[in-house]
Amino acid sequence: MANVLVVEDDKDLNNAYCIILKHEGHDVQSAFDGKEALNKLKTVEPDLILLDLLMPVMGGLEFLQKYKANEPDSDVKVLIFTNMENSPEVAAAYELGAHRAIIKSWSAPHNLAKVVSDSLKTTPPNKKAKVTS
Repeated sequence: MANVLVVEDDKDLNNAYCIILKHEGHDVQSAFDGKEALNKLKTVEPDLILLDLLMPVMGGLEFLQKYKANEPDSDVKVLIFTNMENSPEVAAAYELGAHRAIIKSWSAPHNLAKVVSDSLKTTPPNKKAKVTS
């Protein structure tokens, strides 16, 4: 399966997402803010990042800006998980390369595995899927 980095400041949600994704067979790491996530990326190579936008210390947009500045050609999928539907923050996340935005209040936690799986199956238009043997 995939390596997933969950970046969510709510400890209960973070734990729930990790449990769900581990149950599906993914290797999961977690961080509670953008700064901690950037530090994790020094040792973790995720296939997908599940990213909250509103967090203390460093929010999702600032994390995404710094991540993309350091890794402009990264093909890591970034899923924004937020309650800010149609907000300028979500639009900015897309401009920074977010793959998809998921509205927390509309998504049951058990649907998370399907969203992650579907996102991992898609390849960006200008990127080829990694082939592993």
